[in-house]
Amino acid sequence: MRGDLGAGNFSNVKMAVHQLTSERVAIKILDKAKLDQKTRRMVTREVANMESVHHPNIIRLYEVVETYSKLHLVLEFAAGGELYHKISTLGRLPEPQAKVIFGQIASAVHYLHGRGIIHRDIKAENVFCAGPTLVKLGDFGFSTELTAGMQQQLNTFCGSPPYAAPELFRDESYRGPPVDTWALGVLLAFIVTGHMPFQAPTVASLKRHILEGHFSLPAHLSDECQGLIEAILRQTPSERLTMEQVLTSEWLRGTPLPKADDDQGDWVTLPTRVNGTTPAPAPAPAPAPTSTAAEDGTAPAAVPASATPALTDIEVLARERLAALGIGAALLHENIDKGVRSPVIGTYRLAVHRLQKQASSHPPTPDTHPGALNGDSNGRAGQDDGTPGRHSLQGNGALSGAASAGGAARGLFRKAKSAAAPKQDKESNGAHATVRSRTCVLL
Repeated sequence: MRGDLGAGNFSNVKMAVHQLTSERVAIKILDKAKLDQKTRRMVTREVANMESVHHPNIIRLYEVVETYSKLHLVLEFAAGGELYHKISTLGRLPEPQAKVIFGQIASAVHYLHGRGIIHRDIKAENVFCAGPTLVKLGDFGFSTELTAGMQQQLNTFCGSPPYAAPELFRDESYRGPPVDTWALGVLLAFIVTGHMPFQAPTVASLKRHILEGHFSLPAHLSDECQGLIEAILRQTPSERLTMEQVLTSEWLRGTPLPKADDDQGDWVTLPTRVNGTTPAPAPAPAPAPTSTAAEDGTAPAAVPASATPALTDIEVLARERLAALGIGAALLHENIDKGVRSPVIGTYRLAVHRLQKQASSHPPTPDTHPGALNGDSNGRAGQDDGTPGRHSLQGNGALSGAASAGGAARGLFRKAKSAAAPKQDKESNGAHATVRSRTCVLL
């Protein structure tokens, strides 16, 4: 554990270092004694929703560590802090930069809605800067999954009042997607103007302003930007733009939008998926695996190496690095059914995610750089969608069968080893400078 990153009503967040990989992470710590039944259900939903999503602009959940009194959510660390702090300190973003940032957030929300998940707490404080032009949506504490379709009515008021849609104040129930879209409109206005469109000294007066729907936008904004904000912040939910319309709006035209890499995911909870499909089983007494292994929490049946999809270079490299730590393919397979509750799976996810960022070949903008493999791997992280991933943790046979994936993986491995090498202490006296460990360098 290192310094504090923030605190909420039920938790506090600390920066920490994963000892095996030297990766910096954020740990959300919840005191179980302070959690009532309702809050426990919220935490359960938060874990389930974060474990099921895989998008380059969504904070990733690596592991869940539970003790007698505490619950720890080990999350991806974004070194740049909150978008709210950045804008409050440096001022509004110019529209070209705002398009890139907002496009990433909108893409993440569109992805969530496609999976039937409503965030319900979209705000600048929950958008985290992972690089100069890279942001990630986090804090799924109020998220919920729509089990009855996108028209399902919700009745829990949650989120931040300045971002709350009028139907939350006006109606007894509401649809989830338009509420998220409204919050995105408020967020966009904050990004391009530096202030909130609805402001008031009290919640009661804020509620009145939101229900009246009156707000003003500065003249320096382009007509396309003003039009997008006004089309999102419409009082009637059915008249509000959908996420598809937001992403295809004139203002975002030509802006590079990230792609969800869900079917190319690096999560071992999808052990047999290849481009969204399940490989055909080979003739063998063991039953074939299914693509729903991650959803029902069960471990897949063992498959002969001949029926196992070839591992990618990233997977080969990650396994080599974990094997050096004593974590082999057999151990990974034994822990796959535990998901985020396993430190073995958590370590694997950390290793793969870090290498994906390092090897990413399709950054969203020209000035995005690959993340470093030690220290701040999130500081200049590239996009993850450029790296395919097909995880089949079916034992050592699969690993040895894919070892020939070779040249590129080993070249990257050498680069990774070089980047993670200890640095010399420039402050040391004498001709022979002492060498610090990676942990000391990180500190």
